[in-house]
Amino acid sequence: MVIRVYVASSSGSVAVKKHQQAVVGFLEANRINFQEVDITMMEEQRLWMYRHIPRDKQPEKGNPLPPQIFNEEQYCGDYDDFFQSKENNTVFAFLGLSSQPNDA
Repeated sequence: MVIRVYVASSSGSVAVKKHQQAVVGFLEANRINFQEVDITMMEEQRLWMYRHIPRDKQPEKGNPLPPQIFNEEQYCGDYDDFFQSKENNTVFAFLGLSSQPNDA
């Protein structure tokens, strides 16, 4: 299983940058293997991300903002969903992971 975090390296939004850093920082700190996918550099990845976000999670206007989080092809959620799972201490379930990685 690969957690994929879709980010935009050239976002002009401070909020988007902070949200991306929060997600990536949490994954790194908890030794969760993940792949960062920069949608500003790979058009096909950006389009794939847009197509795989459930309709009910799409904004009314415009495109979904990064970060968007997937486990393989399974949509986990956006930053708000991630933040809520962090507050509820349910991040591993949110990510579709069975448990916290072992400290090696």
